[in-house]
Amino acid sequence: AMRINQDTVLRGKKVTLVPYTAAHVPRYHEWMQSEELQRLTASEPLSLEQEYEMQRSWRDDTDKCTFIVLDSGRWPGQAEESSMVGDVNLFLTNTEDSTLGEIEIMIAEPSYRGRGFGKEATLLMMAYGVKKLGITKFEAKIGQENEASICMFKKLHFKEVAVNSIFQEVMLRLDVSEQERRWLLEQTKHVEEKSYAELKQPAGVLAS
Repeated sequence: AMRINQDTVLRGKKVTLVPYTAAHVPRYHEWMQSEELQRLTASEPLSLEQEYEMQRSWRDDTDKCTFIVLDSGRWPGQAEESSMVGDVNLFLTNTEDSTLGEIEIMIAEPSYRGRGFGKEATLLMMAYGVKKLGITKFEAKIGQENEASICMFKKLHFKEVAVNSIFQEVMLRLDVSEQERRWLLEQTKHVEEKSYAELKQPAGVLAS
């Protein structure tokens, strides 16, 4: 089950990935009111209650792995909700092939875009997928107009394999050969894995 990451923190230089918990939902819900983000993520706005439901399903579903992306410069130290910059997801959508993961990255805070946060978060998730979940192939589906995201995935060695003109989506793919695996582990060798329970500030200690 995907509760595999419920106590996992992946700490990189710019970003820290933490499990998506109920505490993150209000901020996440606020982000998803943005029409631009709805368009980029091809999603419908949900009510706050629906967003809590969604968070629970993310936590419990066996075919999804999700992390909230925090700014390493702000957290630990500041409240998680004010350190959130986006999220990164891995879907194991192919029941025939458990080694295929579809990856999604969203940097929701505009001031954090174009600064390498999405790239590092994606690399951290890819390395986690390869090491912990046995992923050997990644796919990413990105809206055709989202050139920044398409460009970023190409820098991470993904190749464009298909265009869906109905959904106006580009499909990119990366097969993790031995060489790609070595490159990925090299790119993420600075990453520390920590316990979320230990890093999280206990309730009541948070500075207001």
